[in-house]
Amino acid sequence: MTPDPDNNGIGEENVEPSNEFDTTKDRYTIVVFGDSISRGVIYDGEKKSHTLLLESFTNLVKERLKGIVYNAAKFGNTISDAVQRLQNDVLRRKPDIVLIEFGGNDCDFQWDAIARDPTGTYHPNTDCSTFTETLLDLVNKLQVMKIVPVLVTLPPLDPERYFTWVSHNAADAKENIGRWLGSVSRIYSWHERYNAAILSVAEKTKTRLIDIRSAFLQTDDYTSLMCEDGIHPNKKGHQLIAQKILNYIETDYTFLLTTNPQISAR
Repeated sequence: MTPDPDNNGIGEENVEPSNEFDTTKDRYTIVVFGDSISRGVIYDGEKKSHTLLLESFTNLVKERLKGIVYNAAKFGNTISDAVQRLQNDVLRRKPDIVLIEFGGNDCDFQWDAIARDPTGTYHPNTDCSTFTETLLDLVNKLQVMKIVPVLVTLPPLDPERYFTWVSHNAADAKENIGRWLGSVSRIYSWHERYNAAILSVAEKTKTRLIDIRSAFLQTDDYTSLMCEDGIHPNKKGHQLIAQKILNYIETDYTFLLTTNPQISAR
């Protein structure tokens, strides 16, 4: 059975999935598929705005890889957004490998609405069970198409900074959001649930996993690697992510590395 590249769902259950690399190729096509973190978005405190970091982890890593890297990450994307653009932004590139990084927007809430009325009932952008099922479907689809998926965990957010960010540092908003949360630490634990979902999918599907979250948490102060908004890694954070990915590749997948300059692609 040949997978239908225009089908964004699963449904290819009769095809034996593959999670193996072809180690004989001269070059590989790799797609980075994620949200603003993979895109290289940081918060510039001086400019008071989000901007693209030239030395993002994607740009740092791609210089070492054999082949071409496409950055298909997009600011604000959830896993459902990703599925909708899978064909145009990923599959049409005919990738050998897809690095998958989602979850940060999925677990987020409509904070401005909560700030206006903390007594209401609110739901995350993507329910955790839906996030898990959709990520599972995405991984399975890629495997069926003989594309190797690689999952990455979520960098830990800084709950205090993020709380200040989503409340716009306004006293009334802080009071109402804090009332709804019960505890600011709940922001961290809620975010961690989606990271646990990624770990679960990796285990269930035997998918390769790069645990960048642990790399952050093993530092003396991971918050020093985060931007003022509390959720985007800063320049040093991107350097850490790049090093973690390269260490992973250098351990078991040296055939992906090259000593020659790498072809760039947006």
